[in-house]
Amino acid sequence: MARRPQIVAFGGGGFSMEPGNRRLDDHVLELTGVERPRVCFLPTASGDADHYVVRFYRAFPSSRCEPSHVSLFRRDTGSGIDGDVAAHLLAQDLIYVGGGSVVSLLGVWRAHGLDEVLRECWSRGVVLAGLSAGSLCWFSEAITAFHGRPQRIEGLGLLPWSNCVHYDGEPARRDAYLEAVLDGMAPGYAAQDGAALHFVGSELARVVGSRPGARAYRVEAVDGAPRETPLEPVLLGDARDLVAAAA
Repeated sequence: MARRPQIVAFGGGGFSMEPGNRRLDDHVLELTGVERPRVCFLPTASGDADHYVVRFYRAFPSSRCEPSHVSLFRRDTGSGIDGDVAAHLLAQDLIYVGGGSVVSLLGVWRAHGLDEVLRECWSRGVVLAGLSAGSLCWFSEAITAFHGRPQRIEGLGLLPWSNCVHYDGEPARRDAYLEAVLDGMAPGYAAQDGAALHFVGSELARVVGSRPGARAYRVEAVDGAPRETPLEPVLLGDARDLVAAAA
């Protein structure tokens, strides 16, 4: 049975930002609809940092899924991969992208052809998820501040919107995003840490939250001024109700 394309873009959260709070990570596992899903971690934005990979395997143990990772900065391509990275990614149920530098991530992915591979994964219904850089990368445009002053970048364009992450914790990002949207950037979505934007196809299906108070916003230019429309998240508890709604 064909699965619909899904992307879950965290404003911030998951195992690397919310130790002890598994709600977002459990949610993306549930969305696969598989009892023991194949999950591949892409730590590209961190330069394939060893500590990040270790933390992934602790958060996604083999008792719950079939975990693996892809390294593009090492001769050893990663765990559980028999040389063909594209075939490995296409065989996954969930691809989870870590945080770091989205500029570096996009450059490396394009150099290795992973931009097109991930587009194919998405079209086949592999769930794509991630935080920070792992959120920004899926959109047509985004604001990044990893290298200092917030700047506007072009993403992969799987989603025809713009995006801003860490919307509550880094005011400079919010200011730069509002200015960019007013200056012609595509309208889009901003998410605070603990909130995630769940897209089915290219449209936003819902906003989910790992904790009370996490918020997301629709951001657009209206009559020469930026407008932020709050989007109330569903607080995650039992994610099975949300999976049924996405079917």
